[in-house]
Amino acid sequence: MSSVSFRGVTKRYGEVTAVDRLDLDIADGEFMVLLGPSGCGKSTALRMIAGLEEITAGELVIGDRVVNDVVPAKRDVSMVFQSYALYPHMTVRKNIESPLVTRPTRVAGRDGGPDEVRRLTAAERKARIDEAARMLGLEAYLDRKPGALSGGQRQRVALARAVVSRPSVFLMDEPLSNLDAKLRTQTRAELVDLHRRLGTTFIYVTHDQVEAMTMADRIAILSDGRLRQVGTPREVYDRPADLFVAGFIGTPPMNTATGTVADGTIALGVSRLPVAAAVPAGQVVVGIRPEHLRLDPEGPLRAVVRQVEWLGHEALLRVQLVGVDGAETAWIARLASDAAPPPIGAEVRLAVSGPTHLFDVDDGHRLDGAGPS
Repeated sequence: MSSVSFRGVTKRYGEVTAVDRLDLDIADGEFMVLLGPSGCGKSTALRMIAGLEEITAGELVIGDRVVNDVVPAKRDVSMVFQSYALYPHMTVRKNIESPLVTRPTRVAGRDGGPDEVRRLTAAERKARIDEAARMLGLEAYLDRKPGALSGGQRQRVALARAVVSRPSVFLMDEPLSNLDAKLRTQTRAELVDLHRRLGTTFIYVTHDQVEAMTMADRIAILSDGRLRQVGTPREVYDRPADLFVAGFIGTPPMNTATGTVADGTIALGVSRLPVAAAVPAGQVVVGIRPEHLRLDPEGPLRAVVRQVEWLGHEALLRVQLVGVDGAETAWIARLASDAAPPPIGAEVRLAVSGPTHLFDVDDGHRLDGAGPS
């Protein structure tokens, strides 16, 4: 079993709480991504799994045992760092081999019974190195040193070094952040394929929502040390739990503005949107994703065009809602690349072609009974 569970886990550094009462269950064989901005506690959570940070309170369970007091070498996890952390004086082969010679390794029992822990023979180490190198396309580089490799190749060596010991859990701390955009895209696909082939639990830390959305089985979104929402990529995108998640997931982020509910509509300055009958009267925060806004001369939203950004595959129309003060009324609508954009300064009408999300104006949590699609 390679499941991982945080049970009310807290980590403090003096007066600073880096992780606050984290409850999270990661299933055996799952690809879980911990996502959030810098300083949200995601890397600290990962390092606690690895045993590199002590737990202040709560329990951390790997498989069926509490590992709070278990040393890192006995947790059966492997970690890939952002910096690769390769030995520059060693060949690729020796770098990949290093976990096998520094500690005992889990191997299948000689009689076909349960796994046993022992040191591998030279032949067994070579077989594992060759398998990891073949899996990650490194066969031609085994006799080179890291300095002779590209960034993408060095990252593959770091992954091979993690794979070779066959751990129960793979931990990855922003491993793609040093790669260029093309290599990041390629390596994302390779990681998803590697996870599929190994069937082992992957726990991956990133601040990049594209990485999270394209790789994860589920995403755990953190902010200020607290878990804000956990769910599949579609769940957190379609039904964000609060305003933080709504603004963090999605590029461009969700448009939001404070409106007033009365008589079955929400007033946004001079504009009116229909609202479900279950929503009580009073102020709410309205959220609409840019792809759910379209130009329509009969649309209910009135706005003034401030900027047009043509991106090739689409155009972003930046507008200011009419009759509402404040920066939150600077909204974005996505247009097809071949659509003729209106001139700067023109007043336009926008229709809503997707769900309207509603959030509590005080605490930012999602409200039931959102507006119609």
